Amino acid sequence: MSNQNFANKVVALTGGASGIGEATALFLASRGAKLSLADLQQEGLDRVKAEIERRHPGAEVMVFPLDVRNYEQVEGWTAATVERFGRLDGAANLAGVIPRSIGVKTLAEQDFEEWDFVMGVNATGVMHCLKAQMNAIADGGSIVNASSIAGATGRAKNGSYTASKHAVTGLTRTAAKEIGHRGVRVNAIQPGRIETPMSRAARAIGETPAGEEKHEQAALKRIGTAEECAHLIAYLLSDESTYISGTNIPIDGGWNC
Repeated sequence: MSNQNFANKVVALTGGASGIGEATALFLASRGAKLSLADLQQEGLDRVKAEIERRHPGAEVMVFPLDVRNYEQVEGWTAATVERFGRLDGAANLAGVIPRSIGVKTLAEQDFEEWDFVMGVNATGVMHCLKAQMNAIADGGSIVNASSIAGATGRAKNGSYTASKHAVTGLTRTAAKEIGHRGVRVNAIQPGRIETPMSRAARAIGETPAGEEKHEQAALKRIGTAEECAHLIAYLLSDESTYISGTNIPIDGGWNC
């Protein structure tokens, strides 16, 4: 994957202000991609943009504050990306949230407001991005969504998040079937326990402190990194994976094997 070349390729990315999104933006920039980064957190976007420009003088990066639950905003961001760079070659839909009660409440105790929030960002938000991107992406392009190992298995006390990530798994397969005739590929990654601000927040809410029990479930007996996820995302966006589509690829250290 070290030979991946994204020179003159335009990639739009949600969740770009932190975690896997930030790591992916930094990696793609190192390979020459022109980037359109979106996130709710303007401060984080500005920080990532500044870091890319520090590391890679002359890099072309635009940032866009965005709530993926709002289709008009998503459509506007996609149009602004094409207006700025002239095309869209790839997209990584990485924005996501966890419920406030992760690891605490069962479905019998599910809060409806929390359910709507998690599904709105993780499932409807991905649908919004796919809808806009599938109408804008160049033939031969690639889209990568962020699912989760929770999108492949059931997890107790994690109903809204698990349901939302199963939705991403299904949306990925559907989109791949619908746009494959244009040579456009759609795939998803399914991360396990990855060291990010969101996973740290989950541990603080109700999961095992420091994630000991969780990462012990992985065959590799460790937590993954955002950079490892970024490398997989870049591979799926690159011309090295041109016969891979409709897949949901675990990156979980052997958690679900």
